[in-house]
Amino acid sequence: MILTRNYRQYLTVFCALLAGKGSLLAQTENHQNKKYNVLFIASDDLNSDMHCYGDPFVKTPNLDRLVKIGVRFDRAYNQCPLSNPSRASLMTGYRPDKTGVKRNNVHFRENLPETVTIAQLFKENGYFSGRVGKIFHYGVPGDIGTDGSDDPASWDQKFNPIGIDKTDEHKVTNYTPHRGLGSSLSFMATDAEDNEHTDGISANVAIQMMRLQKQNPFFIAVGFYRPHTPYIAPKKYFDLYPLDKIKLPEERADDWVNKPEVAKFTKPLHWDVPEQKRKEVLQAYYASISFMDAQVGKLLDALKELDLEDNTIIVFWSDHGYLTGQHGQWMKQMLFEHVAQTPLIISVPGLTKGIPSSRIVEFVDIYPTLAELCGLDAPKDLHGKSLVPLLKRPDIAWDFPAFTQITRNTGNKTVEGRSIRVERYRYTEWDEGKEGAELYDYNNDSREFNNLAHNPEYKKLVDELSKQLHNSY
Repeated sequence: MILTRNYRQYLTVFCALLAGKGSLLAQTENHQNKKYNVLFIASDDLNSDMHCYGDPFVKTPNLDRLVKIGVRFDRAYNQCPLSNPSRASLMTGYRPDKTGVKRNNVHFRENLPETVTIAQLFKENGYFSGRVGKIFHYGVPGDIGTDGSDDPASWDQKFNPIGIDKTDEHKVTNYTPHRGLGSSLSFMATDAEDNEHTDGISANVAIQMMRLQKQNPFFIAVGFYRPHTPYIAPKKYFDLYPLDKIKLPEERADDWVNKPEVAKFTKPLHWDVPEQKRKEVLQAYYASISFMDAQVGKLLDALKELDLEDNTIIVFWSDHGYLTGQHGQWMKQMLFEHVAQTPLIISVPGLTKGIPSSRIVEFVDIYPTLAELCGLDAPKDLHGKSLVPLLKRPDIAWDFPAFTQITRNTGNKTVEGRSIRVERYRYTEWDEGKEGAELYDYNNDSREFNNLAHNPEYKKLVDELSKQLHNSY
């Protein structure tokens, strides 16, 4: 591994790992019956506009490798398209109504002090539980290098990387300076190597964790910060996407004629950023994705090098999807398909075979899935269901809807939007319909230009989906 200007951090974490190694070695003989380790990889603000999800433009050669041995879930949905609520829901297995986390400034332990997270379940069953980077919520870029809103009960060891993307963030180009840096259209191409960036450091430290724990059952979570804004990556990744090749999402002048105003997050549309600058922003977003993908590749290579491929489950996920100009909107905190649908890939040695699944699944399903695969007794009241049947047969009959929600401030009023996704349709209500509703038919309108919620021909369907939606909370 190449040491960088952050070498002191490496030395610190290596010493901590070495100090803990001896006490953990004694666990080995007691856990020979544990078939799998878990490598739990998260990306931040990542949508499915990637080669591994069928987009030929955005290069993800390493996630392509993972898809070939796992199950790519083409219709996996987060429970809330905002970092803290989504991550708290995924890690506890409960929907936001139970965690009480609907904003970024609430910790799930405030409402559920005794809950057992996924990582904590493994830890309490004798696994080494380690975290590198962002798994629970961190404000980006403000909390990089800190514990953020972490959950100490979940981990035996943790490491908070900080790289040149944080220390040199004052150099970024920002096309929306009226917004905070963590929610602005801002970017920077650096001359630094991968290993000088926060995510490069994360990958290297995670590899050392795996190397030191390879004789013990482990749950190692690696949380990458990219492609979260500011979109920062080495220049070589920007060079993969020439500006004259960047295509902006299709838009229509009448798009918002049939949609409720409360559904908007970006006001005015595109924050008035002109087309050429939006192409530069997209170039940077794509570059950040390819940079993050390269760090995933380092982890996959390490599994092979350490002879861990045959007994390590790999889970790759993002906290939510992301809009890059669709409907004139950017980022998250909306209930359109491109935000609710989120990358999820699960690889299980000897079980998954690179066949994708088009079945509708939810992120609350991840917790019971990992518990079943590893023979652990999960809490009985989890809101999700195990995806093991789909990992065995990705095309099996599977008739479950997905529910996603977001809280929106409109003037002096707080409005909740709730959405249900079924096989063909998405139906959304804002303030139980008082602030508007949306219905989209993805067989005929994949880009959601035509809101059918108030079309008399769809009244029966709207009534049925509304009933299901209301029964979900």
